[in-house]
Amino acid sequence: MKKTMKTLLASVLALMMILTASVALGETKITVSGTGETKVAADTAIITLGVSARDKDVLKAQQKVNETIASIRQALIAKGVKEENINTDYLNIYAVYDYKDDMEEVVAYNANSTLAIKVEKIDDAGLLIDEAFAAGANTLNGISFSADDTEEAEKESLKKAVEAAKAKAETLAEAAGLKITGIEIVTDGGVYSYGNSVSNFSARAKGVEYEEATMDAGTVVQAAKLIVTANVQITFTAE
Repeated sequence: MKKTMKTLLASVLALMMILTASVALGETKITVSGTGETKVAADTAIITLGVSARDKDVLKAQQKVNETIASIRQALIAKGVKEENINTDYLNIYAVYDYKDDMEEVVAYNANSTLAIKVEKIDDAGLLIDEAFAAGANTLNGISFSADDTEEAEKESLKKAVEAAKAKAETLAEAAGLKITGIEIVTDGGVYSYGNSVSNFSARAKGVEYEEATMDAGTVVQAAKLIVTANVQITFTAE
């Protein structure tokens, strides 16, 4: 009787070990991340430019800037830019000092004002920059590009991110002698649109080297493609 009980107990323990091993094998997990990118054409540009003026009288310095900014606004509106698309981006006035014999003296004031101009037709960006400078602008901070509708690009990037994660998991599983059997968890890591910017402009004609360019050549602006990036993290089951 005791021998039978021992045999039965041994059998139960063996079965439990088999079941435990089976569960352990069934619970093998591989967690990976994936990234997908899709390029989309930019359809909007934000030009940042303005005026810098210096005068011994702070009010005169500011007046010069205000008058020029008003002229720039009028020139841009005359070229079809909507008034609500021309906004003040930055204002600054600071004193210019001269140091002699350990003495500090204000010799002038520098006033700056910058406009952010939304351009809905990117092909017009170069022309509008030229118009602004013809109206008195003397600083150009740069241009940023964006796209109003990136929904389809976001979906495509998410699909690519999942595919990349799956391919990575399959490679890891194969290297470990396993096979992917399913997906346990999918975590969205976010979708981001990366614009590009252009700065330090000079008048430049197509096909003309920088040294040969003249102010009559005009400003040429070309917007690169925007990149829409999606990230995911996926936990796969394998055996």
